[in-house]
Amino acid sequence: MQIVTTREFRANQKKYFEMAETETILVSRRNAAPIMVCAVREGDFPSKEELAAIQRGIDDVRNGNTFRMAKNESLDDFLNRIEDEGNV
Repeated sequence: MQIVTTREFRANQKKYFEMAETETILVSRRNAAPIMVCAVREGDFPSKEELAAIQRGIDDVRNGNTFRMAKNESLDDFLNRIEDEGNV
């Protein structure tokens, strides 16, 4: 991990962007939290399918399409119950 000042980072951006491919760069700032510079990999982001599934889940919650566990119901019993209802 490299820690550099904002002045050093600005003066040598290309160098630090290239370094960020293999290590994390922290840019220190006066009276503010440092900024982290690192390369982002393709696997760091959800796929379109994953985003669509998340959106469907959010829509289900907003529309009240949810299940509640009964008091004292075990997790296994709950999962079996909703599976039997054909909703899983």
